[in-house]
Amino acid sequence: MGQIIFVTGGARSGKSTFAEQKVKDFGENIVYVATAVPFDDGMKDRIRKHRESRPSTWTTIEAFRDFDQHFNQECVKLADGIIFDCVTVMVTNLMMAPKVDFEMVDMIFVNELEQKIQDEVDRLIATVRKLDLNIVIVSNEVGLGLVPFYKMGNFFRDIAGRINQKIASEADSVYFTVSGIPMKIK
Repeated sequence: MGQIIFVTGGARSGKSTFAEQKVKDFGENIVYVATAVPFDDGMKDRIRKHRESRPSTWTTIEAFRDFDQHFNQECVKLADGIIFDCVTVMVTNLMMAPKVDFEMVDMIFVNELEQKIQDEVDRLIATVRKLDLNIVIVSNEVGLGLVPFYKMGNFFRDIAGRINQKIASEADSVYFTVSGIPMKIK
């Protein structure tokens, strides 16, 4: 039976490095699901560094939604393991998709948006379970930092925090990374 491993921690805590090591335990045929969109020089540099850190033999799928469709690709079905990096970038991309001013939205909009994001995560987990896949999911822990002073930051922190809780509850094991050191918490 496939496993879901969830790796969380702060920014630059070593999450991705640990996740890349962990997914190799499943075998050599790895699919890397990259959720980042290269929208500025900083993100382009981050994506470049991530590409350089992983083996060139890994197949990459660039996507931040519709995983039930993406995971029906033959390369995913034949993979020994999948690394999904990362949930919080996916949440950001899904929040930015409607192109709205978050200072002006009401809570009905925010709740509907959160439900759409939750639906994406539910489909991801259901697809992983249905296809019996091994996956390592990476996400930033957002609850240890400062409280954002702007609405979108607060909405993001709350949504990402609840999404992380959902994934952790569904995961077979959960790791928290601090300063490059992983700690198994589930």
